[in-house]
Amino acid sequence: MAKTTSEVEIQDFKGFSPEAFRFLKSLKKNNKREWFQPRKETYEELLRHPMMAVVFELADECKSFAPEISFNPKRNVLRIYRDTRFSKDKSPYKTNIAANFPFGTYGKNMDSPGLYMHVEPGEVFVAGGLYMPNSLQLRKIREAILKNPDAFLDIVESKEFKKHFGALKGEKLKTTPRGISAEHPMIEYLRHKQFFVSHTFEESAAYKKDFPKKVAKEFKAMMPLLRWLNKSQSLW
Repeated sequence: MAKTTSEVEIQDFKGFSPEAFRFLKSLKKNNKREWFQPRKETYEELLRHPMMAVVFELADECKSFAPEISFNPKRNVLRIYRDTRFSKDKSPYKTNIAANFPFGTYGKNMDSPGLYMHVEPGEVFVAGGLYMPNSLQLRKIREAILKNPDAFLDIVESKEFKKHFGALKGEKLKTTPRGISAEHPMIEYLRHKQFFVSHTFEESAAYKKDFPKKVAKEFKAMMPLLRWLNKSQSLW
């Protein structure tokens, strides 16, 4: 049954088709405007519309445990076009279909913690946290860890967290943050420059109708970290 939101008609999610993944493989080999433009409608049908359907179902699946996250099919699904202004790679198109879900009002908190997912040949990837925190955000996160380490450890060392993600992910400083001893008991966490977790599904997971439920299960496990990160930014 079709659903309408913000003047966009969305069909029930029935799974991404193998043809959608073949399209992305072909796009990787033919990443140029002359190839993509005549096939744009195919891209919309095979990839963008199913991803919008996933987001629509996530809105229902996640509303009970993630009311702070906005799930809007029209806004969350990312454009296929790459920003090549500061990249040596001038390929005009992404070779995945992705969506991001910032914490709070969409568009007003793009630097906030958030959820993310993408679908590409060979991999379906979901993540949550702060991937590129700025210097002020990093300072506040470290101060929050120092102020109340137990609250942070209760999340990242919980059985549920480790069951889903193993450990906190992200790049770390090779040295130590300024003013913090290398012997500090929280030093491995304080060295982090990124604070996120992720989970990878096999491509076949995206073929099935229950795919949004599987994504929602991982998003639910990510929410305690997102809430802690968001709170760290508002403590001062």
